[in-house]
Amino acid sequence: MRMRVPPLRYWCGKSVLITGINGFIGGNLAEALTAAGANVFGLIRNRNSRSYLFHEGLDRRVTLVEGDLGDKELLTRVIGEEQIHTIFHLASQVEVGVAAAHPQLTFETNVRGTYQLLEAVRLASGGVRAVVVASSDKAYGSYPRRKMPYREDYPLIPRYPYDVSKACADMIAQSYASELYRLPILVTRFSNIYGPGQLNFSAVLPDAIRACLGYGKFVPRGDGTQIRDFLFVKDVVALYLAMAESLAHRPEKLRGKVFNAGTRQPLSIREVLAVVHRLTGRESDLPALYRGMKKRKTTGEIDCQFMDYATVRKEFGWTPKTRFAVGAEETIAWFRAYFERTPTA
Repeated sequence: MRMRVPPLRYWCGKSVLITGINGFIGGNLAEALTAAGANVFGLIRNRNSRSYLFHEGLDRRVTLVEGDLGDKELLTRVIGEEQIHTIFHLASQVEVGVAAAHPQLTFETNVRGTYQLLEAVRLASGGVRAVVVASSDKAYGSYPRRKMPYREDYPLIPRYPYDVSKACADMIAQSYASELYRLPILVTRFSNIYGPGQLNFSAVLPDAIRACLGYGKFVPRGDGTQIRDFLFVKDVVALYLAMAESLAHRPEKLRGKVFNAGTRQPLSIREVLAVVHRLTGRESDLPALYRGMKKRKTTGEIDCQFMDYATVRKEFGWTPKTRFAVGAEETIAWFRAYFERTPTA
């Protein structure tokens, strides 16, 4: 299922580095960039073939660089030798549960990995024109529901390992963009991103889809009352591309800025499950599922998160285009085809 992205002349011939290219967001971004004629380089730690990148054959259209995000010498060499124009820093340890169990691993990847990359950019002496650093809505920490949605001027008050790691990386990026170094960096804090290729089954949507299609059992992680905002990956890709192009053209205006994005249409986890079950014809399973979730409580997770996107609408003319039910239907269709080809995934 190919992305419906129109040709983007700006990217033709540009050399672009994506960290985290083997993640589903990185894979979708690589798909759009290669379709637009960019020369895409992707940093990967290992060749995990169970990813959107390999499933869609995108690995044959990009140049993969095997190595660790903490290897500053490797990053410096790639950025210089390949004359990298734009960097999308998406690589991250993304699982909240893993972060709680292994905080050091999470800090090493999300914090050290970020400053090693940005130090490599600094050493490249001006060759890189734009760096987009993916932070997270979780960097804000936990605010009461009456304070939602998050806005860019909210102080960061994270407590848990994953949230702290993203806030640290976020602030490191802003430091490198300050008047001290003046690197062309902006930071994104997006809500939960979903869509084709999200093969992280610790996330609620792919886990629910897999179960409804008959390839697994859904594992509830709470009572379903938690509130989240779900942003479709193709809307994210469009925004990333607009941001990077604008940053390269207007670095003095945009460097160091932080931008939220979401839909401002939050859903409870129960509502998310209801949509997936309806679209897969499994609505009759919902009452038993809800009963099983009733007394489950989570620890180390934020209760309510959704985002204001007024700033990106004003700055980039962006609004989310995809309603959740529409995005979920497309995601289910992708997973249906995926499981038919790889039923033991």
